[in-house]
Amino acid sequence: MNPQFKKGVLELIVLESVRKKDMYGYELVEEVSKVIDVNEGTIYPLLKRLTNEHYFETYLRESTEGPPRKYYHLTAAGILYRDSLETEWLQLKDRVSAFLQKQSGGEDE
Repeated sequence: MNPQFKKGVLELIVLESVRKKDMYGYELVEEVSKVIDVNEGTIYPLLKRLTNEHYFETYLRESTEGPPRKYYHLTAAGILYRDSLETEWLQLKDRVSAFLQKQSGGEDE
């Protein structure tokens, strides 16, 4: 997948994943990887930035498999931001699809 395409939708996918349920970092990497190929080096800086922008809150939860895990929880501001990104994404997707259909139809301007 084109890296610029991936970068453009990554925030939306991360926010949507955490909207469904609180997740810890590696769990989120696995969830996002179901949609687009990402690694920890991509996700963790994004999580830090979104937390600094108050879209996520974090808390620690004990783990049976080692040290406590930091979980990410979507804030009210994060929900609003996610919703605005979804609206923008849907508008862009529709515009690009309409453009491509017009172009493949051989129509002149």
